[in-house]
This record gives sequence, structure tokens and C-alpha cells, in this order.
Amino acid sequence: MAGPGTAPKAPANTTMAVFLLIFFLLLTGYGILIDYYRRAWNAIPGADAGAGRQPAVSVVVAVRNEAGNIPRLLHDLYLQDYPKPLYEVIVVDDHSTDGTMQQVQANNYPGMALRSLALPEALTSKKSAIAAGVDIASGEMILTTDADCRMGPGWIAAMANAYTERQAQCIAAPVRMEGKRSLAGLFQMLDFLTLQGITGASVYKRFHSMCNGANLAYSKAAFEAVDGFSGIDTIPSGDDMLLMHKIYLRYPSAVIYLKNSQAIVTTATEPSWKSFLHQRIRWASKAVHYNDRRIRYVLMLVYATNLCFLVLGLASVGRASWLMFWLLFLLAKIIIEFPFVNAVAKFFGQSSLMMYFPFFQPLHILYTIVAGWLGRFGSYQWKSRTIQNTDRL
Repeated sequence: MAGPGTAPKAPANTTMAVFLLIFFLLLTGYGILIDYYRRAWNAIPGADAGAGRQPAVSVVVAVRNEAGNIPRLLHDLYLQDYPKPLYEVIVVDDHSTDGTMQQVQANNYPGMALRSLALPEALTSKKSAIAAGVDIASGEMILTTDADCRMGPGWIAAMANAYTERQAQCIAAPVRMEGKRSLAGLFQMLDFLTLQGITGASVYKRFHSMCNGANLAYSKAAFEAVDGFSGIDTIPSGDDMLLMHKIYLRYPSAVIYLKNSQAIVTTATEPSWKSFLHQRIRWASKAVHYNDRRIRYVLMLVYATNLCFLVLGLASVGRASWLMFWLLFLLAKIIIEFPFVNAVAKFFGQSSLMMYFPFFQPLHILYTIVAGWLGRFGSYQWKSRTIQNTDRL
């Protein structure tokens, strides 16, 4: 019996025991999921051998205020070892105000077909820009990338070979993030490695659809067969994953992931924590628009697991025994994730990043919760535009 002024401990202990049990079950499920991704990533076949039929390719680049980046991208595209008569580059301007199109028109690339057009005033989105580019494309295969990306000379050839050899209608391809070895830069690169691993594993196993518009390919016929961005054209983001999901629903066996180092496209980290968070909120905002329940269940499991870490961490303040449980669960999370992320890092040549992996775990938990919540209910900035997520549960 509790004495005067002493609160009974049994109810609190029971509540904590139930919470820890739920947390343990969630973490177990999370561990099974990550190990599934790890095994799937390792099972993805490598580059296709030999060179098949060489299709005509159209590289479509939607740009907005990219004057500082577009010359480097065009130079990389000019250096491609794919036959010049078989590919074209189409740059579509989404109302730039910094002289982006002047940069495009000022450069001369002998032998490379370079076309440019500007969106009419009534259209103001990346989807509209890509759709306009695809509409005038002469190639049977469409490649999309971003103006701030870089790629090696074998990029088009690797993508085209996979397209023909595997009879693909849509190809999700690898993207590597590079930047300064600052706190923000290291965090972004490690987080992006995880996303890339999940992308490859999920597409290979046809578990759910993921991709990145910085390195995406699809046939023009498939784009037209699913009516392009129709039905998703009012959603601010999703020019990549939502389109890929539409193509997957029509051609479920012809959507692939290309695990080929020649196909890697490199993009830069965001320059600040603020811009990084806005980027991730934009990416997270697409999730609610998926009709695929599998990815929703995955996101719910990941979010609930991270939320339990936050709750236990807050409850551990001043309680050494609860803090011990938090540390044990955190160690388990690191042990679960490390082999998977390390395997992905090896493919991208970024194994040196893994020494920082354990130390970013607490920050990554908090970031996952904040970005997931704001991706559902908040707003973000993109290319000087502020976009509000108006959908509600």
C-alpha cells in the first residue's frame, strides 16, 4: 500500500510494459522488412552483357532557374558514347527568370540534336514541362533527368541496352548524392543511400513502386498508353513515382530497376537544412496519392517504429531504466539497418560514409517523424514556389 504522498507505481509499470511490448513487435516487423530489402538488393542482377538493338532516345529535361547548372549537364550529354544520330536532348523551360534558356541557346554541340521550348503562361509545373517534351520527342525511349545532375559517358547506352534486352516499359535507375562532408551533407548522403536501396529492392521484387525522376526511363508508347500525367496532373509532385505506378499497373512485368554503375546519375546535396527539409517534405507528400496499399503499410510501419523511439526517448528523461531500453532498441535499429545500407553504399562507391551511420541515428529518427508529418499536413517550397499540402486523412 502506497504511503502518504506516494503515487502508486503498478499502473505506470503496466503501461510501460505494454508500450515496450508494442515497440518490440514493431521493431521486429521493421527488422524483417529491412532484411527483406537487403536480400532483394543483393539479388538484383548486374549490367546486361553485350549490346542489343539501339533505339532512338529522347532525353527530356524540365528546367526552372538552372542557368548555373544546365551547361554542365549539356556537356555531359554531348560526351555520351551513344551514336549522336540516335539521341536528342529536349530542354523545356518552366518560366525561368535567370537566363536558363539563354545558356541553352548559347552553347554549341556539333552533331547533338538539341531542342528547346518554353511552357505557355497557363502551364506552370514540372509535369507540364515533361509532358510537353515527350509530346515533341522523336525517340521511342524517353530518358528524364534534372538540370543539376551529372552522368558518365555510358549513361544513355546502359539505359538503352536494358530497355531493349529486358523489353522494359519503365526503368528506375540509380542516383548517387554527393556534396560537402558537412553535418547536413553527410546526413543527406546516408539518408539517400537508404532510399536508393529501398528503390532497387522494391522495384526488383515488385513489392511497391519507387523511383527518382533524376534517372528514369520509359517508352513513349507506355507514356501515351497510360495517358501521361492524366489523373495525377493536379498533384504538385509525383512526376516520377506516380507515373511509374501508372505504368506498373498496365505493364507489371515490364517495370525494372537497373543496377549498373554505368547508369548512375549524380545529384548534389541540398545546401542547407531548410532546403533539405523542404525537398524531403515534397517527396513525402506523394505518399498519400498512391493506390498501392503495400507502400502505405510500409510507411505506417516505419513511421510508427520511429515514433516509438521518440516517445520512449522523451519518457526516459530522468529515468535511467527507461533510458537503458531506449539505448538497447537504438542499438538494435543500427544492427538491423547497417548491413543493408552498407551493401548499397558499396555499389555507389560510398562505403566511407558508413563510419558516420550510427551517430546519425537519433537525428534520423526525429527527421523521419517531422518530414513524414509535414509531408502530409504542411507546405514546402520548390523553385521559389510555395506549395501547400491540402489533402487530409
